[in-house]
Amino acid sequence: MVRTDDDIDIDNFVDTETEPEPKKLKSIEEVVTPLPPKPKSNKNSKKKSKGNNVWTKSASKRGKKRTKSVTAAVAENEDNVLITPVHRLDRNDDSAEMSVCLSKVYKAEKVELSEDRMSAGSCKGYRMVRATRGVSEGAWYFEIKVVSLGESGHTRLGWCNEKGDLQAPVGYDGNSYGFRDVDGSKVHKAVREKYGEGGYGEGDVIGFYVNLPDGERYAPKAAQLVLYKGQKYAYANDAKEEAPKVVPGSEICFYKNGICQGSAFKDLNGGRYYPAASMYTLPNQSNCVVKFNFGPDFEAFPEDFGERPIPRPMVEVPYHGFDGSIQNGVSNEKH
Repeated sequence: MVRTDDDIDIDNFVDTETEPEPKKLKSIEEVVTPLPPKPKSNKNSKKKSKGNNVWTKSASKRGKKRTKSVTAAVAENEDNVLITPVHRLDRNDDSAEMSVCLSKVYKAEKVELSEDRMSAGSCKGYRMVRATRGVSEGAWYFEIKVVSLGESGHTRLGWCNEKGDLQAPVGYDGNSYGFRDVDGSKVHKAVREKYGEGGYGEGDVIGFYVNLPDGERYAPKAAQLVLYKGQKYAYANDAKEEAPKVVPGSEICFYKNGICQGSAFKDLNGGRYYPAASMYTLPNQSNCVVKFNFGPDFEAFPEDFGERPIPRPMVEVPYHGFDGSIQNGVSNEKH
């Protein structure tokens, strides 16, 4: 029979399996031994002996208060700095000697790049890759050719800023703007809206135009960076992010085989915008593949931009070093 705690009388319980039966005593003297008298305490001697011990730290209240006040004063004078790791610096990803191409660092793991880093494919659901260089001011243009969609492939192509989610399609959040192949809809913040004249497919060349007039005035302040063992860290004295500022007159347009599909997005937030692509294919099927062209020789460059400023090819975007300074190419992005 298994006993529970509720079955046991705690007051009268004796574990006979582990304890011997107690022996009867003849008298109380057999087990009780008188205690020796307490020695008389000498307060002065106790203090003296404690004071003579060099290993004993002072525990006076005055000392504790002084230590606490000094510590509090130091804490008040300390600067609280927010440190955030940035993608690990890979000098092979971009340099002053290289031209703009697709980034090996700013891409989802499942996105595969060609050897020249101008083509990208994915077969593991929507994933994003962006270019190594972006723009924050002026009018710019690049192209993407849809090489292969496969049996189940789809694409969302466009622009993203530095905070674009690489594990999601272009247009998934407020940091990217996409053009969808299925019906040609535009996508931003995961909301699809009717746009253009139908979708696009294999063999089509899609053009991407962005205009950011005086965009540098509205761009967020550049992060203060430190480099430690090849890892970049951004630090700030205030954890609050700066509220985005809208660039007046800013616009994104998409082109299909050289024909403008209309104005897709206006009043963009200030920031640096990168060419981006996301591909989707069901598992165990051939990759959906697209090929970038940053110029200057475009396959389907528009003949007429209307009243919009004539864009420059993305190949002319200069390389920005670790500190943000331009290390090759033109001195600014305005012209």
